[in-house]
Amino acid sequence: MKNENSAFASSPEPLLNPGREPVLDLSRKPFLNPSQEPVLDLAALRADTPGCEAVIHFNNAGAGLMARPVLETVLDHLRLEAGIGGYEAAAARAAEVADFYAALAELLGTRPGNLAFAASATHAYTKALSAIDFRPGDVVLTTRNDFVSNQIAFLSLRKRHGVRIVHAPDHPDGSGVDVEAMAALMRAHRPRLVAVTHVPTNSGLVQPVAEIGRHCRELDLLYLVDACQSVGQYPIDVEAIGCDLLTATCRKFLRGPRGSGFLYVSDRVLTAGYEPLHIDMHGARWVAPGYYRPVDTAARFEEWEFPYATVLGCAAAVRYALRVGLEPVARRTPALAGRLRERLAAVPGVRALDGGPAPAALVTFTIEGWQAAPFKAAMDAHGINSALSYREFAQFDFTDKEVEWCLRLSPHYYNTEDEVDAVAGTVAELARSAR
Repeated sequence: MKNENSAFASSPEPLLNPGREPVLDLSRKPFLNPSQEPVLDLAALRADTPGCEAVIHFNNAGAGLMARPVLETVLDHLRLEAGIGGYEAAAARAAEVADFYAALAELLGTRPGNLAFAASATHAYTKALSAIDFRPGDVVLTTRNDFVSNQIAFLSLRKRHGVRIVHAPDHPDGSGVDVEAMAALMRAHRPRLVAVTHVPTNSGLVQPVAEIGRHCRELDLLYLVDACQSVGQYPIDVEAIGCDLLTATCRKFLRGPRGSGFLYVSDRVLTAGYEPLHIDMHGARWVAPGYYRPVDTAARFEEWEFPYATVLGCAAAVRYALRVGLEPVARRTPALAGRLRERLAAVPGVRALDGGPAPAALVTFTIEGWQAAPFKAAMDAHGINSALSYREFAQFDFTDKEVEWCLRLSPHYYNTEDEVDAVAGTVAELARSAR
């Protein structure tokens, strides 16, 4: 494989809805108040988010609330399919479907041809793994905080192909993986794959993926990044990370519809001929009775059948995120989480579990006197959306922390400081009731 990992910027056309007004008017200014310091226009953002009227949604790490333009895009295409037929509707919206790749390329700093749609981040991840010709004794080098489904996939590879799984140790200061120790393991084992989750689902930890990527490039190692919890929360540049493969979902901080995700594939991986184990007529051409040829782009990792309404909704969600601006989002969202951690730290019986010097917007904690399901049910009863994580989701991390479960609260930029305080107040009330 080559040492270079090329990425190119793109200038896609706006997302249009043929015969109607644009779904997103990209000529409008972002949701920013005019001032010296850019401040998100929360009133406009919340007016664009119907769910804000019904709940305090602190489960954005599970699925963000869709913005109205995203919802309307999905429904509009379903109506078109019902009116003229599914194949015909896809043909009529071919340009808008293509904008999914163009918008995502703009978001990630790459080209449309380096991107593939997937049914989920896990679907994208397993597609990527299937393209690697693992042999007995090959090493997968990962961390102790990789996502549960990824860890299970590695164990499956060990069971089926005899690969070895090596977990790099965490740094003693709690900042995540020890990068120097991981680099030493790279040199010692020459792993077939290095795999890291940027932001684990079970805590607010942010792993140093770009620093790890530099070591991978120096040693010419294949590098896979799970960015499921970071895309839409932070600016992500695949070239700066130095990854060969990157996966994420659209339903979380990008605020797209469920059943959607994507895979980034670098030029060097495409040029080297990597392809998924099960490739179909969309990803390859049957050029002779005994021979097929993969397409040149990341489309080789896709299947022929697409949920076109979902793809269009994802395109609208990415355009929406670009219009809001990832820089102000990356400031506001972790700041809301930081405010929540401060409020919870003052609640007797609450134990914060997040690590790292600058945690992401995933706030995890345990609470004395409560079991998992009843506690979440109590939060639900107060109109607060949250999520539970169990030890089986994070065997290493939760064993170290000696916890069986935690509650996860994940605000996003459209949430308010008043909502943060209300959530913290509810947790304090429930903590008092258990004493």
